Order: sequence, then C-alpha cells, then structure tokens
Amino acid sequence: MTSQRATTTLWRPTGPVELELVRALDWRAWPPRLPEQPIFYPVLDEDYAVRIARDWNVKHDGAGYVTRFEVASDFLRRYPVQQAGGRTILELWVPAEELDEFNGNIVGPIQVVHEFH
Repeated sequence: MTSQRATTTLWRPTGPVELELVRALDWRAWPPRLPEQPIFYPVLDEDYAVRIARDWNVKHDGAGYVTRFEVASDFLRRYPVQQAGGRTILELWVPAEELDEFNGNIVGPIQVVHEFH
C-alpha cells in the first residue's frame, strides 16, 4: 500500500525567460534566483497570478504565463501566507537559499495554464 502526500496547488506568473528555464529543467523545478531576487514568490490564487501575467509580464516581457504546480503541504507549513494587498492577493515568500529544497517538494510537473501576449 502506498501513501500519497497531501499537496497544495500554487500558481506562478512568469515571463518567457523564466519559462524557458523551467522547460530546461524538464518542468520539475524553478531556476535559481538572480542576485537581485532574494525571494521566490509563488501565489495562492489563480486570478491574482493571471492579473500579474497579463498586466505586468506582458507589458515588461512581451508575454506572460501562469503556471500551476503542486507542492507537499507539510513542507509549505514553514512559510506563512503573506497578504500582499487585498484578501485574494496571497503569496508565499520562499528565501532564494531555500529554493532547491522547495523544488524537491514539488509533486508532479509544472504546467502552463494561461498565456498572454
């Protein structure tokens, strides 16, 4: 008998450069942060991710994508939910130095669920 870990669905709005790096990692991990990016910000609400991808990534990068992925819920308990604005503007703040461990707790592939140009 096998037991499955409970997972939490997260979303990440991203531009084309980061998306290519995720593709190069076989849709299984997020790339290391750049020096000016000390925090990795997955979000808890799909609509919030859509707004960022559509309204910010398209403007700055020419395209925006919303990804969806599952992370082991027991692992995520270490990151308090951060409210970055309204009640649905919820994020997790993962320090860059913990991203490898975060990636190790992704269950299944990272999927693109929306695309904007």
